[in-house]
Amino acid sequence: MAEENQQNNKEGQSRFAVPEGAVLTLLGSRDENLRLAEELLDADVHVRGNEITLSGDPADVAFAERVFSELITLAGRGQAIDQNAVRRIVAMLSANEAESPAEVLSLDIISRRGRTIRPKTLNQKHYVDAIDKNTIVFGIGPAGTGKTYLAMAKAVQALQAKQVNRIILTRPAVEAGERLGYLPGTLYEKIDPYLRPLYDALHDMVDPESIPRLTQAGTIEVAPLAYMRGRAQPIFTPVLTPEGYRPIGSLQVGDLVIGSNGEPTPVLGVYPQGEKDVYRVTAQDGSSTLACGEHLWTVRTAADRRRDKPWRVLETREMIGNLRAAHARRYELPLLSAPVCLPEREVPMDAYALGLLLGDGCITGSTTPSFAADVAQETRSGASSDVATLEKSRSDVVRALGGDDTGIDFVPELYLHNSADVRLGVLQGLLDTQGEPHLQAGRSCRIHYTASSQQLSADVVDLVRSLGGVAFADVRDGRHDAYVLDIRLPEGVEPFRLKRKREKYHAAGGGGRPMRFIDSIEPAGRTETVCIQVAAQDSLYVTEDYLLTHNTLNDAFIILDEAQNTTPEQMKMFLTRLGFGSKVVVTGDVTQVDLPGGQRSGLRVVREILDGVDDVHFSVLTSQDVVRHRLVGDIVDAYDKWQVQQDAVDQNGQHHGPGARRGNQRRGR
Repeated sequence: MAEENQQNNKEGQSRFAVPEGAVLTLLGSRDENLRLAEELLDADVHVRGNEITLSGDPADVAFAERVFSELITLAGRGQAIDQNAVRRIVAMLSANEAESPAEVLSLDIISRRGRTIRPKTLNQKHYVDAIDKNTIVFGIGPAGTGKTYLAMAKAVQALQAKQVNRIILTRPAVEAGERLGYLPGTLYEKIDPYLRPLYDALHDMVDPESIPRLTQAGTIEVAPLAYMRGRAQPIFTPVLTPEGYRPIGSLQVGDLVIGSNGEPTPVLGVYPQGEKDVYRVTAQDGSSTLACGEHLWTVRTAADRRRDKPWRVLETREMIGNLRAAHARRYELPLLSAPVCLPEREVPMDAYALGLLLGDGCITGSTTPSFAADVAQETRSGASSDVATLEKSRSDVVRALGGDDTGIDFVPELYLHNSADVRLGVLQGLLDTQGEPHLQAGRSCRIHYTASSQQLSADVVDLVRSLGGVAFADVRDGRHDAYVLDIRLPEGVEPFRLKRKREKYHAAGGGGRPMRFIDSIEPAGRTETVCIQVAAQDSLYVTEDYLLTHNTLNDAFIILDEAQNTTPEQMKMFLTRLGFGSKVVVTGDVTQVDLPGGQRSGLRVVREILDGVDDVHFSVLTSQDVVRHRLVGDIVDAYDKWQVQQDAVDQNGQHHGPGARRGNQRRGR
């Protein structure tokens, strides 16, 4: 930009040329931008052709020169300039901030169909920057300041950049008291009016035709806050801990449960959820558990696997009626990535020897099973001595293992809930006697096992699942009384010690990648529920039948709108849903609380609670950041001024009518 400064003793003057292509954009339609600049600036402004001359007090001239320099920079970047842009640049420069207004107004977040979303005030830019730098950001300010809109734009940007794999938008529906049952229509028709502002913002940023598809896939979720807190299981649901299974309702913060890597992980939160409708979620291997409709599941489809896409998180209700794809099961569930790590306990008999004896027809009768002794000798393991001495102390061993005079045809609990080495030893003994590698062309090797009793069959399934495998009842040969199992073990878990079986197993490809798919989801009544949060990186924990599930939101961009209408308890519940790789933005206006019954606002108290917590930021926007009609900012200022006056009157103990009393009650929420 060419510039020439001339000053004398009485006034300052600046003259500069505007690039030809930027003149019309700078001046605006019918010179409206120029006329507004003349109103807002103390310096005199004269335009001739593409040359602008400023004159007046040197300080005023210098300020006006900065304003026009920023406007010319914006015009040179091809941005449209209107009266709002002029006002904002003047306001930013008047605040003596170090940042360039042109840089603020040029910060593109996302663009769609020629429309670009960007911050329009300095506070808005600071808010957007805070979202980039912090995991949890609170955007607090009056209506019209762009709190939710900008948060939505950052969420879409993060999704497009694959920084997150889903967007979750929620707000409390206190206008209906979250009692939606008496409203007409379907559930979504009932809640739609309270979520419409979120939908409207979303439609500005994402192709509307793609929203149903993204919603169905779980990539975008829009739901009332009540649904966010409802991700739960019945209080009697077993959850695996280092001491064995415990009811989820008995767990407390600090207790250890087993995560997806088989290692213990502490419980971070326990949240009773009251009575809820629950569903029986059953996998094709027969494993099952109960969960409510909003409970979270980590799943993936065959298309996800082919395209090497990450696992997705879906709610129970999102999968109902959508469990098949071309007659194949759609949703694969994760399995343990390593055997469950349980404390080692002393056992009265070698684990492998026990497996051999159970596999050879159970520990009973008057003589030692000869086949078990032969296998023990062939594998050259220490188990041979235990097998050989069983004849001498049969009754003592049976009693020590929990059996009776009829013998033992089950795996004792002491062995089922023991170290991975003990559990594997039992399984190897069982498979060396009654298991056979089953060859499959082009696939990894399966194992067929025939159990001597139904209980022993169930115990073998438990051992296989605890090691990261799957086992299916195989009755294709019609032998319903034979308890035949089809077993798949993961690579790295050796099923056989017997040489001929081990060599055959590995020649056929050995262990591969066991898979477990959801087979059905059926209503199962209504009961008391609870949800927990665990510290594991993927937030998964082991529930009954070694199924993996969780309640926490990972790799998600979560926006809580109208947060002033949450209670402190709801705010805590929401914030503790935060998972790894996620980002949370909470927006609200503390002057517009609609909570009934004089309840406190969670947004009002959370700043005091979390002030100084690392990675949590509070952005405060004011009437100067209103980006709606200019009159909205004036209205906000007028109400703020009136509120200050009323507070002063209250402090002086003066009475000012029933209307004021209602205002005091409202402010006290």
